[in-house]
Amino acid sequence: MNLELRENWRIWLLVVFILVSTIAVFAPLGGGSGGANATAANATADSTTSEYTNLRFGLELSGGTQVRAPLAGMTASGLEFSVDDERAIEQTVRDELDLGAGDVRADAEGNTVEVFDDRFVGDTNQSEFAAALNEAGYEVSEDDIRMGVTDTTRDRAEDVLTNKISQGGLPGGTVTQVASPGQQFMLVEVPNANRSEVIDLIGDRGQVETVALFPGENGTYQNVSLLTQSDFASIGGATQEQGRTFVPVTLTEQAGPEFGQAMRDYGFDQQGGTNCNYDLNESMAENKGENPGRCLLTVLDGEVVFAAGVNRDLSASFRDGSFDDNPQYQTTTTSLEEARELELNIRAGALPTQLDIDNRGTTFFLLPSLAERFKPLSLATGAAAVGAVALVVFARYRRAEVAAPMLLTAAAEVYILLGFAAAVGLPLDLSHIAGFIAVIGTGVDDLVIIADEIMQQGEVRTSRVFESRFKKAFWVIGAAAATTIIAMSPLAVLSLGDLQGFAIITIVGVLIGVLITRPAYGDILRVLVLDD
Repeated sequence: MNLELRENWRIWLLVVFILVSTIAVFAPLGGGSGGANATAANATADSTTSEYTNLRFGLELSGGTQVRAPLAGMTASGLEFSVDDERAIEQTVRDELDLGAGDVRADAEGNTVEVFDDRFVGDTNQSEFAAALNEAGYEVSEDDIRMGVTDTTRDRAEDVLTNKISQGGLPGGTVTQVASPGQQFMLVEVPNANRSEVIDLIGDRGQVETVALFPGENGTYQNVSLLTQSDFASIGGATQEQGRTFVPVTLTEQAGPEFGQAMRDYGFDQQGGTNCNYDLNESMAENKGENPGRCLLTVLDGEVVFAAGVNRDLSASFRDGSFDDNPQYQTTTTSLEEARELELNIRAGALPTQLDIDNRGTTFFLLPSLAERFKPLSLATGAAAVGAVALVVFARYRRAEVAAPMLLTAAAEVYILLGFAAAVGLPLDLSHIAGFIAVIGTGVDDLVIIADEIMQQGEVRTSRVFESRFKKAFWVIGAAAATTIIAMSPLAVLSLGDLQGFAIITIVGVLIGVLITRPAYGDILRVLVLDD
């Protein structure tokens, strides 16, 4: 058999892709837990990854938790206002609905106003939102208010949830948007994690604020929100030193001077610092009546998690203005665990609104032991599909030199597809397995077209005759591939759950077949036929 590189470069290209796929599947890349040489400790560090390969498994093959819920809120669209009007609209709506900072968002570019609050999950509250917008100077009725949030808010929530999962020590988690008639859902899947772990991580909004509590001119206490996540330029790791646990932070160039000025305005620049007697077991309103002093409160999702005065050094930096040039301080917490939670929320950012899990959401948990059973069953299903195809092919051609390369080429196509999944870290689930089986079917079907066109049209004596017949067959399978890709593209782009995974594997498999394995099979068949 003559396999010169110039004449049979497609065969050698197939060999190269097989070798690259082998590296992607088995080599211990990037210190991952997979790979044939992975240690036992690494292999069990991430149970979503195979012990012997770099393949990752999704929820259905490794077990875990799925949360499907909409974002709580309402949206009024079609309003016309400028960027300069955004803050005034937000303030009016907040005052009318008694909401906090960050619970209302006006977007002049999208002509929308959104309310983010878990109280607004029923139609009865649409009238309140409409009334608040009327107070802001816009004629809005209940019919102009829809439940749900904008695309921009959902995209932001998707990014924040992804960050929370990746930084929260839950590997392999995915966050996608799923369309449903009249509603959009956020779909969170975290393999090998129980329900409480996932809910604790994503169930709360994660809104962190720094609030100043201080006595006003008439002796009554006031609280003013000073900082949110966007005001932090950098966040250090949770630290424990000399019995204290804290998170060191640095403010942005804009937020630093504003915070320093607020500290001077509210009396936090006193000689010797300020004292704080805030009782964390009581509400902020109850503390105001107990003379708590001057406090900087760390507020997480509306709950005060820590309160402290300003020490002498920090107070002096406020007083002489040096803080404005170097805006750094430490947010102290009561425990290291609380410091880590605070660090995570500041780093990952706050959800624009809370997931409405309790009212309109669903959760699903699959035991890892049960999911493990699907792996051998999936392998057996794939083997059965290959065996059935092999029997049909041998029964049709009754020539091992034609059928054997056909089956080996189809197997190489699936193997390269596995290499792709390992290289991009695609978590495999049952929908992807279905895509692999579909690729086996379409791949062998195209190879049968090639073999029939070449072998059933009479004896092949020259390369010229072979190339003519091969090109004719390739046009047919090329058109079929284009049709498949066009049909599957909407499923791959739209957030339709398991259908998306099936479509992605099918499209990639078709591309691998048309660009690599089909041409390589043509060269293999040419060598075998002409050598005869």
